[in-house]
Amino acid sequence: MSEWVEKSLRAIVGQPISGSRPKGGVNTETEGIPSLGGENVRVDGGLDFSNLNRVPPSFFRLMPKGKLQPLDVLINKDGAQTGKVALYRGEFVEACVNEHLFILRNTDGSVDQEFLYYAVLLPETQTKIARRITGSAQPGLNTQFVDAVRLALPASPVQQRRIAEILGTVDEAIEATEALIAKQQQVKAGLMHDLLTRGLTPDGQLRPTPSAAPALYQETPLGLLPKEWTATTVADCLLGIEAGKSPECPDTPAVGDQWGVLKVGAIHPDGLREHENKVVLSLLLRTSSYLVAEGDLLFSRANTSELVGLSCHVLTQPRNLMLSDKTLRLRVRPEQMTTRFLFWALQTATSRRQIENAATGTSGSMKNISQSGVRGIGCARPKLDEQKQITDRIDTASAALAAEAARLAKLRQQKQGLMQALLTPPGA
Repeated sequence: MSEWVEKSLRAIVGQPISGSRPKGGVNTETEGIPSLGGENVRVDGGLDFSNLNRVPPSFFRLMPKGKLQPLDVLINKDGAQTGKVALYRGEFVEACVNEHLFILRNTDGSVDQEFLYYAVLLPETQTKIARRITGSAQPGLNTQFVDAVRLALPASPVQQRRIAEILGTVDEAIEATEALIAKQQQVKAGLMHDLLTRGLTPDGQLRPTPSAAPALYQETPLGLLPKEWTATTVADCLLGIEAGKSPECPDTPAVGDQWGVLKVGAIHPDGLREHENKVVLSLLLRTSSYLVAEGDLLFSRANTSELVGLSCHVLTQPRNLMLSDKTLRLRVRPEQMTTRFLFWALQTATSRRQIENAATGTSGSMKNISQSGVRGIGCARPKLDEQKQITDRIDTASAALAAEAARLAKLRQQKQGLMQALLTPPGA
């Protein structure tokens, strides 16, 4: 094991480099050279190019600083994500940064740039950087932060490179898994659309499209549906809707045998987020009628316009969690529809549009949908055996996604452990 040394960021990179933008600003419609800003730096250390601004080539040519080189380390210098870092791997032939990013670039070749990235990404370094952030309304870093932040690193560039290669291999696996998840999400979305609008024939095959076999479909208020299906409303498929109570209670989660009341954030299509609760102190409210149970279909009646009306199918028995007045339990009529089919039907773009249209409230931060609004949501109802076939197919796709998500979480955990082990001096 080679010797480790400690250096300030100033000694490694000199003066942080920032960029600029032309007067009047830029936007994603501007043609020209990519200009990266704080919005392109992800919290986990990656770069997001989905919202990419550009500067005119004439402006880029005249920029005295801020032009990117492969393996430049980028750090967000202001805004909500101040201090977050990313590694630019040369994704573009030419690119630059705007005034909201610093470039950290080693000046004498003594430090491997990829190693520098991981060293700055290390939680301990992020804590040091956070201490140098000033301002409350508009938090930010000035160029002097590099004097205060010190890094431990192997003196040997060869060892730095080896550490960077190991961590880079894990990052490559993370990126590949993220790409696979994104692809599977697209496949699942297409599968859901087809299954919930076309359904399956008795032999388990997807029905032909309406354009290929118009005789198989009928016009309904919900659009073209298979002739065997019924266009109905959620009201016709329910035995009832139940709401809970929202007692005054401290904003701390329940532990042990304590009871917790669900927050609106607990309701999510990926599953019940049991930790999103507040401890219930009142013994009077601890009644079985409010308890969340395995098999429940829960519906959030209040949230932001994008999140109001999210639903959740509870697949395991929670412990001592109760409904709030902002969470509804939909009790499905079993002879009409399976709970699982209604859950998936509520995830479709058609249902989401109806939910958003039915939600009321002047504040963009909180919308509400009434029980009558929930009942009025239009939905398609196949026969029960076809409902089960459809949900089995969607559940299979969801299970594959969940497996990849679990693999991604494991890789990220592995990366954190390796960073701690590889970027910490022996004996520290």
